[in-house]
Amino acid sequence: MENKSVIILGSSRKNGNTTKIADEIAKESGIDVIDLSDYTISYYDYESKNIDDDFLPLIRGIIEKYDTLIFATPIYWYNMSGIMKVFFDRISDLIRIEKETGRKLRGKKIGVISNSHDNEIEDSFYIPFKKSADYLGMEYLGHAHFNANILSQSQTKKIELTFI
Repeated sequence: MENKSVIILGSSRKNGNTTKIADEIAKESGIDVIDLSDYTISYYDYESKNIDDDFLPLIRGIIEKYDTLIFATPIYWYNMSGIMKVFFDRISDLIRIEKETGRKLRGKKIGVISNSHDNEIEDSFYIPFKKSADYLGMEYLGHAHFNANILSQSQTKKIELTFI
């Protein structure tokens, strides 16, 4: 497989700042975008009652098609968005009930795009992404943070990621 990347977008707004950033990066870099809000993904369930929702087919497709997963999330209350957290929680299914699928994450790469109304955020925000990558045998490439206020002032600005 060639090194193919995807942006996994986790935002509560279809036309929000994070979506605009992801779309601009996708357009400039030829990267696909998967919007988690287009899927029905239930909260993690120890009894796997949600096995028939969209998570497992979605993650299988992502794993088969892409080497680099770039997670794009706005910052809500100092954390990743709720929809992104649910997606991350469901990776537990790949450890418990879909182990063969989960093993296919080894060697893949991840990066993070964050967005808020601040110029910088604390590195602690990225700990769940870094630790998850380590645990799953993935390579953490890095992250890029964007200030929504600056973006809205200069829509013509080219958006680049240094880690892809």
